[in-house]
Amino acid sequence: MDVRTISDKLSVSPQIMTEDLAALADKGFRSVICNRPDGEGADQPTFQEIAAKAERLGLEARYIPITTGKVGNDDAAAFGEAMRALPKPVLAYCRSGTRSATLWSLSQADKLPLADILAATKSAGHDMAGVVRRIANGGKTLTDTSDASFDVVIVGAGAAGISVAASLRSRKPDLEIAVIDPADIHYYQPGWTMVGGGIFQAQDTAKTMGSLIPRGVHWIKSAVAAFEPKDNAVILDGCRIVKYKRLVVCPGLKLDWHKVDGLVQTLGKNGVTSNYRYDLAPYTWELVETMQAGRALFTQPPMPIKCAGAPQKALYLSGDHWHRRGVLDNIDIAFHNAGGVLFGVKDYVPALEQYIAKYDAKVNYFQNLVAVDGDAKKAWFDVAKPDTPVERVEVEFDMMHVCPPQTAPDFIRVSPLADNVGWVDVDQATLRHKEFDNVWSLGDVMNAPNAKTAAAARKQAPIVAENVVADIAGRSPVAQYDGYGSCPLTVERGKIVLAEFGYGGALLPSFPSWLIDGTKPTRTAWLLKEKILPPVYWQAMLRGKEWLARPEKVSAA
Repeated sequence: MDVRTISDKLSVSPQIMTEDLAALADKGFRSVICNRPDGEGADQPTFQEIAAKAERLGLEARYIPITTGKVGNDDAAAFGEAMRALPKPVLAYCRSGTRSATLWSLSQADKLPLADILAATKSAGHDMAGVVRRIANGGKTLTDTSDASFDVVIVGAGAAGISVAASLRSRKPDLEIAVIDPADIHYYQPGWTMVGGGIFQAQDTAKTMGSLIPRGVHWIKSAVAAFEPKDNAVILDGCRIVKYKRLVVCPGLKLDWHKVDGLVQTLGKNGVTSNYRYDLAPYTWELVETMQAGRALFTQPPMPIKCAGAPQKALYLSGDHWHRRGVLDNIDIAFHNAGGVLFGVKDYVPALEQYIAKYDAKVNYFQNLVAVDGDAKKAWFDVAKPDTPVERVEVEFDMMHVCPPQTAPDFIRVSPLADNVGWVDVDQATLRHKEFDNVWSLGDVMNAPNAKTAAAARKQAPIVAENVVADIAGRSPVAQYDGYGSCPLTVERGKIVLAEFGYGGALLPSFPSWLIDGTKPTRTAWLLKEKILPPVYWQAMLRGKEWLARPEKVSAA
């Protein structure tokens, strides 16, 4: 008996026999729903046989027979009504369990987010791709099938999305391009570390989305609900359907604040802050500027995360400010890192270790933040050292800068585009999807093993644009990505360790060593970060001007 759990109230299974009912009762089930018509197979018992045995065992039974491929709106409503009325938990069955899973999905369409429904059924081994439009349409059969259609659809209008749209327009102005994003504001997220360090003002890192969408590109101000790559379709919230010839997926990633118990309730107060949010970065600076003594914690979750250096950038700028004010000796700085190294590329570690020593910061490896009590000023970390049982430790704090756990967005994780851990599955050189030839991805959401930084997106956008245009012309990919990413590590106010690297940790400096030696802290790199990179971002990268980002051509060999 193959029972698959969908929720705490419902499980589904293939055909059950009368002798299975006792085992189901022993497992705690209190009701069964039969979704298979009598006589569909020669080896199935009738519903009356099932119902009679169920009654003797104290189980309730309901008959909602569904012909394969013909789940009607009334059927879904009847299933929903049965789920409301029957004692829980319920076991629903059909020939394979799929009809039961489909009925549940449609009955929950106006109650649960689409991504949650798809995730629940996917975890139970049932793919709802065939009814995803109906789920998005509130569980009802579609009556309007009119579609908007474009040559290229880009999902996400962050750094990656707007850059690739601009790069495509500069190469092929006649393309009909649509960018899908519900946000009103676009943020220069690399600037938030500087806001938290008292260098930038938060408002200078934000511009209206409408002012940045390239001229001639359609902006669809909506959220994506699901993908149908076999039908070249994107389904929006409210079940509007957008068709494409080619798709570029770059919606960024999800900051999973709820994964740390108590964190959401205390963010922005009780000394708990994060430079990963626009509205909280100023609070970081407020805390740093006013702190005279006590314990300051800085956390980093398991990889992958957006800009792996950002958690310790906050530490360095804070430590530098306390050093300049002469209060550093009164402040106990601790860095709690879920990983086992200070930085993933060893060439930059010696310089960083000098600053860890300068600020007398204690580095705690293999420690992952799992809970916070802001009122009590306490945090709990799971310590998971190799070959050692996990231990939970309690740490008190006066200030804590949190880097939240990060995942792919829900609508990506449950989509046909995702790999087995939820990221968009691409070829790491061409950034083309491994299964769907007319789909590409870039930025934080795809699964290439590179650093998730805006600098990476700056290099990726022209590569995707080149390869999309080549595909339109009937050619193979012509550009390849070497994994470039950059992390300007702000080790003190006025100096930066400019980490630039690619796949496998290979150093990929943009400048000669006499100008900027990236393995050492330099004032030139600080000038680049403070004065040059913001206008490059706003005026070049988002405008399709590919300064220092020319795509590398695919070798003919």
